[in-house]
Amino acid sequence: MPELTFPIEFVMNATPRSSQASASSLQRWRTAVAEAAKAVLPDWVWLDDRAIAVTVFYFPPAAMQGDIDNIVKPILDSLRAVAYPDDRMVDRIWAQKFEPGTLAAFPNPSPALAAALEAPAPVLYIRIDDGISRGDLP
Repeated sequence: MPELTFPIEFVMNATPRSSQASASSLQRWRTAVAEAAKAVLPDWVWLDDRAIAVTVFYFPPAAMQGDIDNIVKPILDSLRAVAYPDDRMVDRIWAQKFEPGTLAAFPNPSPALAAALEAPAPVLYIRIDDGISRGDLP
């Protein structure tokens, strides 16, 4: 069985759910995130116990109503048993919102980040890195 290769990146054209959303809404959201991650992963991979970093960039269509930190936990929970065995393995999180009018420079965006930057909002970009590749920020 092949070992998981990092970084893993994917883009979702969706509005993230807050950790304060209803249980049914959160479950649908977690399933959608897990399916989006599975779509970029090989069919069978070995999930090991490397420390990882997760990047979450959210590009909302208007000023964000909630707090950025409230969208992180449901995303991390969604990736458990998909991209890593347990979210306790996450040792760094970079979460940022880019509301309309926010200036941001990405000099050499990865193909996935470039796709997120070109897509109409709302867009969510997620990147998962291990200790080796995480020096290469998006």
